[in-house]
Amino acid sequence: MSGSSASKNDNGSTISTSITDLDVDSLVQCTNYLSIQDISNMAMSCKFFRNASFSDSIWHRLFREEWPEHTLGRYSPGTPVRDAYLVRRSAVRKFSFVDPLVADFSSNSRPFNHVLLGKNDIILSQGSVVHLLKIDDFVNGKKCLVSLREHKARITCMRLFPITEVSLIRSEAQCDENILLTSSSDHSIRVWWKGSCFRCFRGHNGPVSALSDKILGDEGSKVLASGGEDGTVRLWSLSSSGKRGQHALNATLHGHEKPIKLISVSGHKTSLLVSVATDSKIRVWDSTQASASRASSCVGMASVAGTPVGIKCFESMLYVAAGYSVQAIDSRTMKKAFTAAVCHPELYSFEILPSRSLICTGGKNKALLWDVRKSQDGFKSGPIAEMEGHNGPVTQVYMDPYKIVTGGPDDFFIKIWDVETGVFINSFICCPSEVSSSRMGCNAMAVDGCRIVTVCSGENGLLSYRDFTNASCSISSYNDAVSSKFWNKSSYNDSDSDT
Repeated sequence: MSGSSASKNDNGSTISTSITDLDVDSLVQCTNYLSIQDISNMAMSCKFFRNASFSDSIWHRLFREEWPEHTLGRYSPGTPVRDAYLVRRSAVRKFSFVDPLVADFSSNSRPFNHVLLGKNDIILSQGSVVHLLKIDDFVNGKKCLVSLREHKARITCMRLFPITEVSLIRSEAQCDENILLTSSSDHSIRVWWKGSCFRCFRGHNGPVSALSDKILGDEGSKVLASGGEDGTVRLWSLSSSGKRGQHALNATLHGHEKPIKLISVSGHKTSLLVSVATDSKIRVWDSTQASASRASSCVGMASVAGTPVGIKCFESMLYVAAGYSVQAIDSRTMKKAFTAAVCHPELYSFEILPSRSLICTGGKNKALLWDVRKSQDGFKSGPIAEMEGHNGPVTQVYMDPYKIVTGGPDDFFIKIWDVETGVFINSFICCPSEVSSSRMGCNAMAVDGCRIVTVCSGENGLLSYRDFTNASCSISSYNDAVSSKFWNKSSYNDSDSDT
């Protein structure tokens, strides 16, 4: 095993030692400096580490750190602490509680269009304005709205990237911060940090309609891709200096005949960029071959039927949702590999969870859950679950290893489903409770672990924020309490009769 060392004893003979010579208690003590991800990796490395990683003292510490307001007393006696930790961790990430922290916000102006959720920020767009809400102040009722008004026309797209991905770190203390990028119909792209714009890119001959979902390039040269209604894809250096972004334009990629709708970075080669236009024509570009000249760096083309809805890249596959289906295209050959999902009569949204080979599609009044592996095997199989109960189109879909979250503009309920089975878990209104109405729905949402923020459709800007981290009343215990109250003998007696 690695980590061994050699030393000599008093007699001059060599003694070989390794980390496995540590007693378990000492090894467990060392884990106080590790995160849960580190401990999980440790458990998979060898049997000795696995046994140590199951120690109750490790999981007691993790439980206290994550949920200081809760105790282990509510779990069955004899339950291993690790099991109790994992049960609660799964429950809060599945939103399976009825008492999350709830904070609402309302604006008398127009509805919010986009929303992002940072570590301590809610980021919103409202027409041409970017709004920032500090969550800690917001949930405590303090005035905390900051409005950024540099854009002169409607914001079309927002992206949030860790500052480490854009080569802008100036000190180690900034490693946990984020950079916000926005595109607008005013033909510009703006880069924001700490509530101010420090870079502006201009070059598109019309509204900027899309931003790439990832940053291109290596450590020394970070590049952002944008698409415009002028039909071009443009590559911008995030390493360029100057607030106005002079000399930031690395290349202009020509080839599309219609406005760009979607841009994504390839999963198997990060120098490859995929763009989809409104006519559903797909092009793959090699950013390493791109230059400021008009020479094309297009290395592949394809097309799909129907209006494009979304694109996700995983390894060498492109999953393109358009019309009523999700098509899987091999980016190495640009040939259709298989049909991953079919959603009649129309597909409004989709999301993919590659680690589970799952796709969720939003359709009319319901969402569908698909197993990609069945489609890859050539079988004409249907969805593994139909998640029904919505009103109107399901335009909002989110997936993570615990849950699926769905919503739409005509339904004021957000619904939560189990990611493996599609079984219904929970639902709650997407609007502030004092203004909720059946005429309102979910205009946009953002989810991060055990937190969710939803913004409402309607005349005004309304949002609702929920944090399930410290929730304590599970849906099952709440339902048991309601059932017990209903069947309480004091409220109903079989012997009662009319007189």
